[in-house]
This record gives sequence, structure tokens and C-alpha cells, in this order.
Amino acid sequence: MIPVYEELRRMAVFAMVVEEGSMNGAAKRLGITPSAVSQHIRRLETDSGVALLHRTTRKLTLTTAGSTYYRGCRQMLEAAREVRQRLDEMRDAPVGELRISAPVGFGGMILPEALAPLLAANPGLSLELLLHDEQIDLVAHRIDLAVRLGEQTPGLIARHLADTGMMLCAAPACLAAHPAIRHPRDLEKAQWLALGEERAVTLTHADGRTETCRPVARLRSNSIIATRRFTLAGLGVSLQPTQEITQELASGRLLPVLPDWRAPALGVFAVTRTRELPARVRHAIDALRHYLSGR
Repeated sequence: MIPVYEELRRMAVFAMVVEEGSMNGAAKRLGITPSAVSQHIRRLETDSGVALLHRTTRKLTLTTAGSTYYRGCRQMLEAAREVRQRLDEMRDAPVGELRISAPVGFGGMILPEALAPLLAANPGLSLELLLHDEQIDLVAHRIDLAVRLGEQTPGLIARHLADTGMMLCAAPACLAAHPAIRHPRDLEKAQWLALGEERAVTLTHADGRTETCRPVARLRSNSIIATRRFTLAGLGVSLQPTQEITQELASGRLLPVLPDWRAPALGVFAVTRTRELPARVRHAIDALRHYLSGR
């Protein structure tokens, strides 16, 4: 029995001979020799046991069996071209399902605004957004793109999108009930609400001085949203992404702590499994970078 891949190749050669009207023309289009084309046709006829072409010195014409066989070859080639076209569309245009993982705070506030224009402009694109403050396995959850903050671990491809400022803040009730915080070292006596494994806090003054302190956490959480809610409840001081607390700062529900001191910015990264990306992922990364650059 002829291997499928070999039969498909012969079908493609046969269809090219019919469309070009000669073996020489088909050979030129396929980039092979006329003898190789002739050999493919001869094997087709030998294996099928029927003549597919009438050969004369002037031209080739199809036999009845050849006409039937050619129709099948043409359908096969049209199906292959359609599949290739779909692949090209997926390479060049954002279509299909896009699965994105992001932290709860960032994903819930930033991603809808950043990606809504992309979805509106591309009806063939769908989005599944998974919000987790812990880092999930991209392969196990079939994640196309993970938005992650801070230093990235090796093994994945991380593209820097932007930096987000971090601000020390607290609710007015907290600042009123506890000793004043006038220097970074005062944080070591404050009610500290830590995010994740955060142990040391390094701050830089407007004049360039740097101080590192190690506050003792009254509360530790892997969720920036939970940490923020405890901060709003007046239970302590925390570091929060500046762009996520603009409303709370404007309303006075949160106040800056040590406003002359600046915490290091937190990098925002687009993390993928490979460097070769389908269009839907490339367009999503561009949309995020464009949105974040304007904030």
C-alpha cells in the first residue's frame, strides 16, 4: 500500500500536470525535472491499474478515470489551500481564543481597558481571562500570555512592557492612631501589611539617599487586593501600585506615607512559553504596551 504522504504528493503532481497542460510546464512550476514528473504519473497509473492521461505528441488529455481522479485531487488541493489560508490569517490577524493570566488587581483594572479596543476591532478574537495572584503553570492551563509583575524566573520568555510605580500608603485612621512615620526606619515599628515574601523595603529620597528597612509584618498576603482592603480598613501601612489606587488617593481614603521617599518601580512583563507567537498574542502584547505607555 502506498504511504499516504507519497500518494498526496503524486496527487499534487498530477493536478499540476493537468492545470499546466504538460509535464514540462508542471516540472517548471514544481521545481523538479520533467522525468521526475513523468515518473510520478507512471507510478500513479501502475498502482491504480488505469490510464489517467491520453498522450500525444502535441498535448495531454484526461481519460474518464483521469477526470474523476483530477476532481478528487483538486478538492484535496483546495482544502489544503484553505487550511494554509487559515494559518496565514492566524499568523497575521488576531483570531481565535486568547487565554491570558494576570494578577487579580492588575488584571481586573488594567486589562479590560487595554484589551477592549483590540476585541472591538477584531470580531474573530475571543478572550478568556484567568486572574490569579499566584503564578500558574502556563502549559497546564494552556495560557497564551501571562502578565506578571516584578522579577521573573528563568525558563520562560519575558518581554518588558512598562514599569509601575509603588507607593507607601495608609488610611487616615491608621496614621492618626499610631506614631508618626517620618523616616523609613519608623516603618519597622509600624503596623506593616506585606505582600507575598516581601521582607525588606528599600526607599530612595528625592535627594538621592537610600534607606533599607525590614518591617515586621502584622499581616502577609499573596493578594494585592486583600492587602489593599486591609490598608483601607486602617489596619496598617502597605506598598501599593500607584496606578491602581488613584481613586483612593483622590478621595482621601488612602494617604501617601513618606511622600519624599520613593520605592523601586515594579516591572510589568508579558510572559510566554516561546518566542514565536501567533498574531492574537502579538496584538495583545502591542495593545498592553500601547496602553501602559500612555498612563
